[in-house]
Parts: sequence; structure tokens; C-alpha cells
Amino acid sequence: MRHGELHRSDRIGWLRAAVLGANDGIVSTASLVLGVAAGGAAPAAVMMAGLAGTVAGAMSMAAGEYVSVSSQSDTEKSDQRREQQELLAQPAAEQQELAAIYVARGLDRDLAARVAEQLMAKDALGAHVRDELGISHATRARPVQAAFASAAAFTAGAVVPLGVAGLAPAAAGASRVGFWGALAMALTYGVGALFGAVA
Repeated sequence: MRHGELHRSDRIGWLRAAVLGANDGIVSTASLVLGVAAGGAAPAAVMMAGLAGTVAGAMSMAAGEYVSVSSQSDTEKSDQRREQQELLAQPAAEQQELAAIYVARGLDRDLAARVAEQLMAKDALGAHVRDELGISHATRARPVQAAFASAAAFTAGAVVPLGVAGLAPAAAGASRVGFWGALAMALTYGVGALFGAVA
């Protein structure tokens, strides 16, 4: 009888990008809006700055996440190509290497050798990619997915301060978001007030 299990590790890539994007959207947009407001800008200009910051920030987050995760993807592909070459050049050594991994995880040597032999007979590269390199379907890099998640989350996070007329949300996020957000807003408010006073 099968039992249902709910795991979330397969979502870790886009979830990380979404959390980063939402945090950045809240902090940077609220800071921008407060800085412009502190400089004495009209409400329409404050809102325009917030909207422009939202669009620019979402595109920046998407581009940055895409480039970053693409680098991870390129590294994964390079490692897989190298592993394929090693399997073609030294299959026996690669099988011993795989067996040693299973021994280190707790199997006895005979069982580890049999497992390595059977897995390599079915899908040698897949076994090495998963067990030697630590790359699985759930954890592999997905640049496009990460870019969309980051941009969407940034936009959602940026809407929060815009929706309350340029003020920082009182109950948005956990304490770490609140701390860093407050620090960023205070510094930006100070810059706006300084230049507003000078003008």
C-alpha cells in the first residue's frame, strides 16, 4: 500500500528566487518612495517614482536571476559532459568510485558494488550525476523559471508600499525583512531629506 508524501524540495529553485524578489521589492520600493517623499516631491511624483522603480526593479531582478542561475546551469552541464567522458574512458574506475560513495553512505562493500553495477548498467551517467555530482531533477538549475519567479515576486512585494501611499508596510514579512527594510528606508529618507533641504 502506497502512502502519500508531500515534499517541497523540488520547488526550492523558484521559491528562493521568489523570496529574494519579494524582499527586494518591499525594501527597495519603499525606500525609494520614502526617499523621494522626504525630498519634498509632490504625491504624483512620489507615485511615479515608485512605479518606475517597480518596473526597473522587476526587470533587474529577472535579468540578474536569469544570469546567475544560467551560470549554475552551465556549470552543471559542463560537469555532466566531463563525467560522460570519464565514463567512456574509465568505466571500471567510475564504477568503483560510485560503489565507494554507497559505502560511505552505509552499504557494505559487496552490496555497494552490486548496486553500482546495476545502476550503471541501466543509466551510468544518471547514476553519477545524481550520486556523485549531487544534481537531481528537483535541484537542477532552471534560469527561466527563476527569472519569472523573481520578477513576479519583486512586483508583488513592490505593490505593498505603493498600496499604502508610499509608507512602509507595518506588518510585511518577518523581523529580518523589517530590520533591513527599516535600515534601508531610514538611510534613503535621510538622503532625500538632505537633498530636499539643500534644494
